[in-house]
Amino acid sequence: MKITGAQSKYYRWPRQAPVSNGRHTWTDISMCLVTVTTDHGPTGIGVGSASPGERQLRDEFCSLVPGLDPTATELISSRLSDTKMYGRRGFETAALSPIDMALWDIKAKLAGLPLHRLVGGYRESVPIYMAGGYYGRDKSLVDLQTEMVGYVERGAKAVKMKVGRLSQIEDARRVEGVRAAIGSNIRLMLDANCAYRSHDAIQFAKRVEAYDIAWFEEPVGPEDYAGFAKIGRQTSIPLAAGEQEYRIFGFRDLMATGAVGIVQPDARWMGGVTEFMKVAALAQAHGLDVAAHGPQHLHLPLIGAIPNGVYAEYYAGDFDTPCGPAFLDEPGVDSEGNVPLSTLPGAGYIPDHAVLSRFLD
Repeated sequence: MKITGAQSKYYRWPRQAPVSNGRHTWTDISMCLVTVTTDHGPTGIGVGSASPGERQLRDEFCSLVPGLDPTATELISSRLSDTKMYGRRGFETAALSPIDMALWDIKAKLAGLPLHRLVGGYRESVPIYMAGGYYGRDKSLVDLQTEMVGYVERGAKAVKMKVGRLSQIEDARRVEGVRAAIGSNIRLMLDANCAYRSHDAIQFAKRVEAYDIAWFEEPVGPEDYAGFAKIGRQTSIPLAAGEQEYRIFGFRDLMATGAVGIVQPDARWMGGVTEFMKVAALAQAHGLDVAAHGPQHLHLPLIGAIPNGVYAEYYAGDFDTPCGPAFLDEPGVDSEGNVPLSTLPGAGYIPDHAVLSRFLD
């Protein structure tokens, strides 16, 4: 079997209202679909990001794979990881990620297995946390509390909110208010999106430790390994990071800090399924948990494949309206806060092209 073609398409749609984290404001959503066709087999679909910097590289990569065996995922990943020709991490890695995902979609379809069974098969349903709690124009504490309680009412046993944009006192009050609203039995995660310096993060962690925080995510920038180590020595809250790491080597360096208890690979950015599974194994060898970052339709099968997968990030269907539901071929959250995994052969996500075609970028 040979690859006959690889094509990328890009989509963009506006958010209902802008949302902000500790450092950035987002007014719209963009994404990429890569379709890989073969001469005597199934078609594979991969999902990726769509920043301008990665598009030219992805076009180059798509031109290199025709004629290759789509099941040779390690070979293809290696060829598209030539650091002298394309760079080490970032746009280069994000460019190849959906191609790799599409190849694994093909492999799973050929095997007649859902992806989580092909690459591991550890569980049949995956714990999720619902992500939200962004800052918004005129968004009050009551609005934030209502949002987070709404996630609990949808079945979430864990929720995540943003911190880092306001003063430490104001953000600590937001955390206190959310904890009071959701009760003591729901896990609460905080995500700073690299908004702090290490000494600020230590101060903030001490302010919120009393509210039983499940993890403190990205308190400092991804290269501040020394900062992670400082924070880890000063707080009882577990640290989480990794959405901005690339390839197994970046995660090796992050884990070497000894400060991060939960690693958060995102298959869209760090090399696809091939690299995700390597990072998961490395984390297991270090006694660390994996909580994937990014859309659930990509990461549910990967977390379901591994013994140290603790959570998939989950966005409610109306969060990315109107295109959010265009990929969700899953039954929703059960009474235990888990999502049952797809039993269909392949990666488990089915793009709704009738919806997406309206938003070609």
